[in-house]
Amino acid sequence: MNKLRGLVLGFIIWVIYKSLSMTWKIKIIEPDSMKAMIKEKKPFILAHFHGDELALISLASRYKIATMTSTSKDGEMMNTVLRLLGAKTSRGSSTRGGISALKGLLQYCKNGSNCSMAVDGPKGPIYEVKPGVFEISRLMKAPIFAGALTCDRAWHFPKSWNKTYLPKPFAQLTVLWLEFNFTIDKSTDPRSPELADSLKNQIFDARSQSAKLT
Repeated sequence: MNKLRGLVLGFIIWVIYKSLSMTWKIKIIEPDSMKAMIKEKKPFILAHFHGDELALISLASRYKIATMTSTSKDGEMMNTVLRLLGAKTSRGSSTRGGISALKGLLQYCKNGSNCSMAVDGPKGPIYEVKPGVFEISRLMKAPIFAGALTCDRAWHFPKSWNKTYLPKPFAQLTVLWLEFNFTIDKSTDPRSPELADSLKNQIFDARSQSAKLT
């Protein structure tokens, strides 16, 4: 019953979201290294804050996104929306099915998808980068691109832990990606505070730069 409810609600939300996002004017700034990887069909990881997610999922098809979704009731709904938007999803969470979800995500990336991660998710604290993005980068042997999105008009939800927002109809959006400064390899400690702080600062830098262009 919960699965059916998630499917139905997910479809309704997708119809509304798709109709809304089609009115947005989106400007995307990508570094040359990302453009080259897209052209050569090499996998990479998109790292962003959780609050940008509602706007960024509109680009799921453009970047051939693969991501993990939870097995909860809300996860079922989000899973439906993401798949209808063109994303690949692997189901699981930190408490249930996490290992199988990770394996599924890595398999998608081996088959041509790119990974997208809300680095301060799934429950915060806000803007605190978790080690998962570095662990996946190491396993995928793929670079990380730090990104942010700004828009000129949006509905804001300040009571949500992630300060999420949804762009209004006909909003102008600017998405900007920066290649992460560090190369992740076998010798890298994914729990390094230096790594986390560097990625956090780079995402904030992307946000600052995109705001100037919006």
